[in-house]
Amino acid sequence: MSRDALRRQIGQLLIAGFNGHQLPVELRALAREFGLGGVILFARNIAEPEQVAELCHDAARLTPQLPLWVSVDQEGGRVGITLDFAPVLDVHTNPKNPVIGDRALGEKASEVARLGAAIIRTLQTQGIAACGKHFPGHGDTQADSHHELPLVEHPPERLREVELVPFRAAIEAGVATIMTAHVLVPALDETRPATLSKRLVTGLLREELKYDGVILSDDLEMKAVANEYAVPSAAVLAVEAGCDGVLICSGDHDTQAAALESLVHAIEDERLRLTRVEDALARLQRAKERFLAAPIAARPPHGRALRAILGRDEHRAIADEMARFL
Repeated sequence: MSRDALRRQIGQLLIAGFNGHQLPVELRALAREFGLGGVILFARNIAEPEQVAELCHDAARLTPQLPLWVSVDQEGGRVGITLDFAPVLDVHTNPKNPVIGDRALGEKASEVARLGAAIIRTLQTQGIAACGKHFPGHGDTQADSHHELPLVEHPPERLREVELVPFRAAIEAGVATIMTAHVLVPALDETRPATLSKRLVTGLLREELKYDGVILSDDLEMKAVANEYAVPSAAVLAVEAGCDGVLICSGDHDTQAAALESLVHAIEDERLRLTRVEDALARLQRAKERFLAAPIAARPPHGRALRAILGRDEHRAIADEMARFL
């Protein structure tokens, strides 16, 4: 692969956050130079249904080679986009856990596995790629990875009996993507958090559990990683470990560009094998062919037509029924 071709494709490994209700010019420039794998939406990007529909339409068409993932952390219900970072497959075994809590599906591995697989099949039957998270399990921690690096202090046998059970079920259900956790598992790797650990990402998830789908990092700007690693360096380490894509969510486009430059330089300096990147690109392309094969040129519905889809009585009834169990 030539250097120019590499630069035009390396952005496929990035799912980027941004600020505002429209695509920033800086993000468009990033997509022109490097390509782009996808965007992730947060509350800061959402005003009203019509605006979100237009934003998703514009984002999906940002690169001509492959449509972008339009993704969101919508763990509690239906979405209208193409990649949902759900379900949470962490088993909530620690009541002092400050970050998982009621995001988890249950306190028993078997229950989380059953419900997680059902969510995956439902989302993906409707054409939305699902994402099981946070591998290898964030349920029994006492720290919030947004702020510091949590420890998972269990031996491998316990991990296989509890934490990994829902991920096996997700793999059997054909989950499109799995997201890594920024947690340290000393029994498997004493130095690197799971996202940056080849032992966990490649050795455990890819080779032992036989997962052949897309592996994505959690947001590399979270302090569990960023306190010890610069984001561009973390991006290289994550891909080297076996991640096929990375999330950089804040909307700092200089940092996103620096991460992509670091990946290019790491390949050129042979610190990162080109074959590893080509493998990641191939996995991402297969997933997009599976879920984004429908034409994306058609404009979304507007006004009453859109509101009729989003506000239908049957959808409100589903939301009300879900709320009863929260």
